[in-house]
Amino acid sequence: MKRKASAVSVALLLLALVSSSLSLAAQEASNAPWQAKVDPWVLDTAAEGQTEFLVFLASQADLSGAAALSTKLDKGTYVYETLSRLAAETQGPVLAELQARGVEHRAYWVANMIWVRGGADTVEAMARRADVAHIYANPTVQIDEPAARGLDAPASPAAIEWNITKINAPQVWAAGFTGQGAVIGGQDTGYQWDHPALKGKYRGWDGVTANHDYSWHDSIHSGGGSCGANALAPCDDNAHGTHTMGTMVGDDGGTNQIGVAPGAKWIGCRNMDQGSGTPTTYSECYQWFIAPTTVAGTNPDPSKAPDVINNSWGCPASEGCTDPNVMLTVVNNVRAAGIVTVHSAGNSGSACSTIAEPSAIYDSSFTVGSTTSADAMSGFSSRGPVTVDGSNRRKPDVSAPGSNIRSSVPGNGYQGGWSGTSMAGPHVAGAVALVLSVRPDWNGNVDQLEAVLEQSAVQISTSQTCGGIPPTTFPNNVVGHGRIDVYAAYLAAQPPSAVALSGLSVDQANLPLSAPAIPLTALPAAALAALAAAGWALRRRTD
Repeated sequence: MKRKASAVSVALLLLALVSSSLSLAAQEASNAPWQAKVDPWVLDTAAEGQTEFLVFLASQADLSGAAALSTKLDKGTYVYETLSRLAAETQGPVLAELQARGVEHRAYWVANMIWVRGGADTVEAMARRADVAHIYANPTVQIDEPAARGLDAPASPAAIEWNITKINAPQVWAAGFTGQGAVIGGQDTGYQWDHPALKGKYRGWDGVTANHDYSWHDSIHSGGGSCGANALAPCDDNAHGTHTMGTMVGDDGGTNQIGVAPGAKWIGCRNMDQGSGTPTTYSECYQWFIAPTTVAGTNPDPSKAPDVINNSWGCPASEGCTDPNVMLTVVNNVRAAGIVTVHSAGNSGSACSTIAEPSAIYDSSFTVGSTTSADAMSGFSSRGPVTVDGSNRRKPDVSAPGSNIRSSVPGNGYQGGWSGTSMAGPHVAGAVALVLSVRPDWNGNVDQLEAVLEQSAVQISTSQTCGGIPPTTFPNNVVGHGRIDVYAAYLAAQPPSAVALSGLSVDQANLPLSAPAIPLTALPAAALAALAAAGWALRRRTD
């Protein structure tokens, strides 16, 4: 009898265990849908208390119509109006729930999303909503510091810096093109706007007074270090931003010729608090660049958008950017507005597939690797292909000098010895401005601007194979198309006109042999290749 009772007990116990397992499985299945919409970092940090995250709505704008528009202003206006209208039409119910919960939040339209600071209950409530597609992490990310930062390096000027000469910028200046008419945007640690090398190039300075409306935005709303939060004028609490802007436009009118495009204007957005940013602060700057506002954040105006943006920062998974697509929609939307988005490749080289951080990994970003004064790839420069998102995308797109760069720093000074892809990217942003001063009709044509820099690049040698592309094939996953050559790009960008070479003439439209001659010796091989790529026909002169 005892044996029978014991058997019954065992059976009942097994039944209870099975029932408990089935109940647990059912509970997990019930939870899976909303949990699958949330980045693991958000779940982990919310379990410990308040956390920050981005509520990404299911309804996102279709901006494909922008491609058919003919001008940059038309594209920018279309993108701004489409994105802001969608946000206004769809965010109401989500915002109402967040308001009812009493949690801190901020809405954005650059992608249809809302920044939230809340606990696990708010995370779950947002993820369970049918109108929410995903909950992205918003970690605090430390800037990818330069691989070397020569704080003690000599600050003596070299007139035109070696890196500026290396890409043949002075030859473009000599032809009368210094970036005039172009506007460069930078989002970084901030900027000392009145630095002697930068003040005359700042769009908010008219030579007499400063007006920071439409030329400056601060996406840091708490903390802010020595600059404070919501700074009303450009300020840099790190030096990184001021150094990068110097490489883009810097020139003090004397012996400190540190910038690629000294005739361009610049505007800026601070996306980092003492060197630390978040996907939200980066995205807020991207949004401001599409339609800059007053310092108070009012009256967005797409007509004041920059032509190109430099982004010398990254967002690694190790610091919480666990979903590589966290800013994909944002960057795609900026490009749709006709703005070139230059992005540093990162300093995680020299192994293959080390380009692994937003936004350098995206197809819409014009990604830049770093080279040395000897035209070798910098050892720290990250390589492709991009595997973190499963795309196997070839990157970088081009390379530029990034080792041992001298530029401006806060305090009206200059420092050399800075090395990093953060130093390489600004060369390309400046190069875009130079090309636009030659071809203002290309403004807003991102594909064309990128293509002319790619096709005119110097195909520098390397022995490294990444992603199965040998180093003798260009583009590849080490140097991209090669190291930029802005003089070759300038020649390739020429509209049909009389251009002749000593001993040869370049003929694209029955050009007269009486055209002014440019000595062949003045043209690098990349220039001739770029001319051919642009459709110019070379023929020997007979006069």
